[in-house]
Amino acid sequence: MMTEKVPDKMLACVLHGKEDARLEEIPVPTLQAGDLLLKVEAALTCGTDLKVFLRGYHERMIQPPSVFGHEFAGKVVVSENGRFPAGTRIVAANSAPCGNCYFCELGKPNLCTDLLFANGAYAEYVRIPSRIVEKNCLPLPPDLPAAKAALVEPLACAVKGVEDVKIKTGEKVLVIGAGPLGLMLARLSVLAGAEVTTVDDQSDRLAVAAELGVTYTVAERLSPHLIERMRHDYTPHGLGFDCVIEAVGKPETWNHAVELVRPGARVNLFGGCPRGTELRVDTTRLHYDEIRIYASFHHTPETVRKALEFVKSSQVPAFSLVREGRSLLDLPEVLQEMREGKSPPKTAILPRLPAGSRLSVDELETFK
Repeated sequence: MMTEKVPDKMLACVLHGKEDARLEEIPVPTLQAGDLLLKVEAALTCGTDLKVFLRGYHERMIQPPSVFGHEFAGKVVVSENGRFPAGTRIVAANSAPCGNCYFCELGKPNLCTDLLFANGAYAEYVRIPSRIVEKNCLPLPPDLPAAKAALVEPLACAVKGVEDVKIKTGEKVLVIGAGPLGLMLARLSVLAGAEVTTVDDQSDRLAVAAELGVTYTVAERLSPHLIERMRHDYTPHGLGFDCVIEAVGKPETWNHAVELVRPGARVNLFGGCPRGTELRVDTTRLHYDEIRIYASFHHTPETVRKALEFVKSSQVPAFSLVREGRSLLDLPEVLQEMREGKSPPKTAILPRLPAGSRLSVDELETFK
């Protein structure tokens, strides 16, 4: 059953290769058994999508030519699944595990050997495959703006990252990097009761970190001198932090993260580095100081649900991160702004917004 007429074609941003994203009119996706067709109300920009744009592909998620974008929320317009009839507003994650492989049975569904990814959010309509419908698709309350709900997917990754290192009340936590995921990791660490420090060389990002409850912000690029000063100024007896989360994704900052923890502490190498790069650490310190190193990848159905609760309750204030709304027609321009570092942490891409429009946070609150 349909609540509205669906056209044969739609506007979409199609990735054709390196730095080649084109707005095109293409056929609306066709459905298979159990699928949903979603009318996109909002899709969010993401650092991963920028990397995909700059590289022209993603090894696991997308090969050109293809519509990209993977953080989104909207309204079901065609349903081949009884759980979500047409007219239901939903948020869907960008993947779903199989539930049957060794890692799924081990309780590590993010490592599923048949992890199914879905892209295509930078368009008027997107197909939600049946497996994602069953495992990672959630209904939205009527008063939750889509631009807030779309934050669920990246936030679910951050929820997993903080849970993996079991941050406790009163701990001193350092988050390296104040990009969107760094900011979410910092906020979740604050909610866990930690005293959080964030380091980033961009002061505008650190202003957002302060809004989210971070106690100390350090507006410098990491260096041996700064590492020594941070240990001295922000940790008891100058020994180092109880936990450091690296949210940049560079081998040199992975190494800095290990240098910044105290003996017996934890490091989460959350930011993904380019393939082929290596981590080199002082094995003596690693062994005799009992430093525990973690690396968190992706999300799970459980953390997706927790993320939605954080957004619904405003414990993670989505509009501290999503700072403006732009038209789908302006997406190529937005991607260039992201490339040049001139964009807010996240921008809501709104297919129904006219070209050249910019919505403020207050306007996004009522835009549906």
